[in-house]
Amino acid sequence: MRLSFQTGSGLPARAMLALGVVVLIAGHAVAQAAPDAAAFRSASIGHGIVLHYVEEGAGTPVVFVHGSLSDASYWSDQIGPFAKRYRVIAYSRRYNYPNSNPARSGYSAVVDAEDLAGLIRTLHLGRVVVVGHSYGAFAALFLAAKYPQLVRALVLAEPPAISLLAHLPGDDTKRGKEMFGDIQRGMVAPMQQAFRRGDREAGVAIFIDYVFHDPNAWSSMPESSRKEALRDAHEWDVMMTSGTLFPEIEGRTIRKIRAPTLLLSGARSYPFLGLITAELARLLPKRENIVLANAGHQMWYQDPDVCRQDVEAFLQGNGIQ
Repeated sequence: MRLSFQTGSGLPARAMLALGVVVLIAGHAVAQAAPDAAAFRSASIGHGIVLHYVEEGAGTPVVFVHGSLSDASYWSDQIGPFAKRYRVIAYSRRYNYPNSNPARSGYSAVVDAEDLAGLIRTLHLGRVVVVGHSYGAFAALFLAAKYPQLVRALVLAEPPAISLLAHLPGDDTKRGKEMFGDIQRGMVAPMQQAFRRGDREAGVAIFIDYVFHDPNAWSSMPESSRKEALRDAHEWDVMMTSGTLFPEIEGRTIRKIRAPTLLLSGARSYPFLGLITAELARLLPKRENIVLANAGHQMWYQDPDVCRQDVEAFLQGNGIQ
């Protein structure tokens, strides 16, 4: 079984794939223009780890966590608007620009959750709202499960909790297991092989080609966009050689998360992420689920105003001002 990209539009699939790559990487490159390195503050969270972050506004702390092939600047367009009502912190995860932390074995979203807990404590933020996209949302999920006392509310945009696919109920059982196996064989294993031989570009190319179901997706991208992607791929240098890309999270663990949670997903996103989001909606005790009809996985670039309005409405509905 091979995962397919559902376009849901009249454009040819190949054109939509190219558009998706541009949004994923070229859009990321635009965001990298601000903030520059001088705008970052730094926080030593212990064990020799220093995280860089930007901060603006006052009020309830809202911490933004970016996904893979990205850094804190992913949220540049959202910091100002959210800072009108909240104390906004957007940080770069352990191995992303401009951090320069030592490579350590065992790196995964679980470690990112520990880092996030350390950042919250170091900055004396108390209970926070966590807004996570993709791998950052995965880290936020682990944080809420282990440190509920630190989390006031969650906003999760398509966390890749891949292990859930192997345990889906009912009619989705077979499909989920097939997707889980295909991801391991077609993406994870080849990426590990590439990174273990020191070929970062080949590893990133495998990822891009896989998620867009196009063997030429990476090679078709402009050179400048490829350079931007490679700059923020250092986390995979560590993760794919001595860590875990998709650590397991059990359904019973997710059921214990009591923080109100908003699940954001794109109707044009990858089918396996849609199944994961549906399973999270089934498992989480206090959740709202919003599907953006005109967006894919990069919803925060494709529909930024709607995402912001939905998050603000969710926070206000839960008494978070």
